[in-house]
Amino acid sequence: MERKIYGIFVAAGSGTRMGGNTPKQFMSFEGKPVLQRTIETFAEALPEMKVITVLSREHFVTWKELCVKHSISCPQMLVEGGLTRFLSVRQALKKVPNGAIVFIHDGVRPFTSIDMISGMAQKMDECEALIPAIPVTDTLRSTDPDIPDPDREKTVAVQTPQFFHSEVIKKAYEKPYQVSFTDDASVVAADGVKVNIFPGDKFNIKLTTPEDIVIGKAILTMRQS
Repeated sequence: MERKIYGIFVAAGSGTRMGGNTPKQFMSFEGKPVLQRTIETFAEALPEMKVITVLSREHFVTWKELCVKHSISCPQMLVEGGLTRFLSVRQALKKVPNGAIVFIHDGVRPFTSIDMISGMAQKMDECEALIPAIPVTDTLRSTDPDIPDPDREKTVAVQTPQFFHSEVIKKAYEKPYQVSFTDDASVVAADGVKVNIFPGDKFNIKLTTPEDIVIGKAILTMRQS
């Protein structure tokens, strides 16, 4: 039986590093809220997906108003985020049945390419966990004198979306949080699940600081030209 696809868009953060009063997921970016751009790209790549949007309870009304204002027609399930990203994802996974494919994506990562999204979804026939990653080009230094510098050739920079068979990641998220859980893939890896790598995209940036907005506008201009 073909697995249905669920997308969890994590957007419960406060966005304090961006500055200003508007959380970065709701910030207008070239005429559209950042979160809208993110979800619409995935809806174009995977039109049959079920959307789960994770927000702070205090932002539910704001997002509903933005959906009306900007004619966002994609049906969504809203889930209240927890105190941490780990708890937010755990809450969202309760809405996902076993036997599905689920991806988890940063709501403020709006430049994911349609080719990458569809390519990763297609690969889920062959694996239980799949994450995008790009090579590390800068030299890495350890700030701890007792820990050697990482080998750049054996290191990658991991992005989202991260795709999983739903029963695999739901089981993994039943365990208590550990400091070694740096992303969703690390949670399933702790269960002994093999995490496969898909070629990432250097333009698939997360909007975190004001400098990222400048880079993001350049990416958008390039793609529209």
